[in-house]
Amino acid sequence: MRIIAGTRRRLRLKTLEGKDVRPTTDRIKETLFNMIQMEVPGCYFLDLFAGSGQIGLEAASRGAKYVVFAEHAKSAADCIRNNIAVTDFQKETLLCQRDVISALSSLEGKYQFDIIFMDPPYGKLEEKEVFAYLQNSSLLKEDTLIITEAALKTDFSYLNEMGFEIVREKKYKTNAHIFVKRF
Repeated sequence: MRIIAGTRRRLRLKTLEGKDVRPTTDRIKETLFNMIQMEVPGCYFLDLFAGSGQIGLEAASRGAKYVVFAEHAKSAADCIRNNIAVTDFQKETLLCQRDVISALSSLEGKYQFDIIFMDPPYGKLEEKEVFAYLQNSSLLKEDTLIITEAALKTDFSYLNEMGFEIVREKKYKTNAHIFVKRF
């Protein structure tokens, strides 16, 4: 796993070990960032369920002004800390080592994000909890883009009831990126 483009291009990142870990492949990460390349420079970027932190660090390398990571697992948070040090993004990043909802709550009134990326565990409906929280959150700007990496069969039919709409989808073999905005 590596940083693909930007100021830290080609730097290798550590990843987590284990059968439950499914890091985003470089190919899918490159496709994602090609789709949002115009929105990243100068943005405030929130990486939820951050894992190794590779998505947020890619955003930082590509010019995001500030990146916040939310990750509860100690081993993953340690991996993010290490990767922040390797990429030398200490001044441009913040790690919230807590569950995602309490991390979101702790950020209220301090930040507003241009892009929120989340890659929750598949099949546990944690993305629905995040959208439920965000529907009344001050963390969103009027045009904040929320990107969810999810299994292909994930149901997002509840989004309209919460005031969100899917503006784009990119499907891969086993998963998809769902692009969502408030309406």
